[in-house]
Amino acid sequence: DDFIGEPTARVIEVLARTPGPFLVLGAGGKIGLHLALMLRRALDRLGRSDRVIAVSRFRTLRDRTAFDSRGVESFACDLTDPAGLAALPDAPTVFFLAGVKFGTASAPDLLHALNVDLPRRVAARFRRSRIVAYSSVCIYPFVPVASGGATEQTPPAPVGAYAASCLAREHAFAAAADQGNPVALIRLNYSVEFRYGLLVDLAQRVLAREPVDVTMGHVNVIWQTDAVAHSIQALEFAGSPAAPINLTGADTLSVRDLVHRFGAI
Repeated sequence: DDFIGEPTARVIEVLARTPGPFLVLGAGGKIGLHLALMLRRALDRLGRSDRVIAVSRFRTLRDRTAFDSRGVESFACDLTDPAGLAALPDAPTVFFLAGVKFGTASAPDLLHALNVDLPRRVAARFRRSRIVAYSSVCIYPFVPVASGGATEQTPPAPVGAYAASCLAREHAFAAAADQGNPVALIRLNYSVEFRYGLLVDLAQRVLAREPVDVTMGHVNVIWQTDAVAHSIQALEFAGSPAAPINLTGADTLSVRDLVHRFGAI
C-alpha cells in the first residue's frame, strides 16, 4: 500500500496549486487508501498541514487503522444517511469514490440508491467544491478493437443496468457542474495492482488450470499508482460543464495472449 501510494512529481506540482482540506468519499474501497495516502504524502512534501479526510463506513475492505496509522484522518459515515452527509466537514476539494460495482444489476433498488440518488445529494452538499467523481468506461457502446477504443467524444450508450446507473451518476455531477461546480468525471477502466484486478484473476485461473472465457477478447488495464496519480491531476481539468476523462492503459491487450503468457510463466 505504501509503495502504490507514493506520489509522483506531477501530483506534487498539481497539489501545490490546489486548496485543502481534501475529502475522499467512499475511501474504504480498493482505491481510497492509495488516493488518500498519495494526497497526504504529497502535501507533507510541500510542507502543508491541510487535512486529508477519508470518509467511509469502514466495514468492507479497509478499517480505520490503515488510514489513521498513515496520518490520514478517518471519518466514519454512512453517506446514504442524510444526517451523516450533512455532518461532513466542508472542503474545497472532494473526491467521490462511492458506489456499487459490477455484479449488482440484479439489485435495481441498490443501484439507484447508491449510483443515482447518492451522487445527486453529494453534489448538492458540496456545491461549492471542486469535485473529481469516479465513473466507468462501461458507459460507452461496444466499438471495434481496431478503432483504439472509445474517446471522450464517443456518445454514451450504456449496455445493461449497471452501466446505465454509472451514466446516471455522471448526470448528477454534470448537473452540479452546470450550476458552477468544477467537476471532472473519471471514466476508469481496469485498475490493477499486486493483489487484485483483471490480471490477477487471469493468472489465478491459469495457475488453477481452469478454462478462461475469451468472448471479451481484448482489454485495457492501468497500474493503480498511475490511476490514482492521474485522478489527482484531473483536478486541473475539472470544469463547468463537467470534463470527462478516460483513464486506462494505452495498450489494447489480447486476453488470449495474456493467458498464454501467464501459462508460460
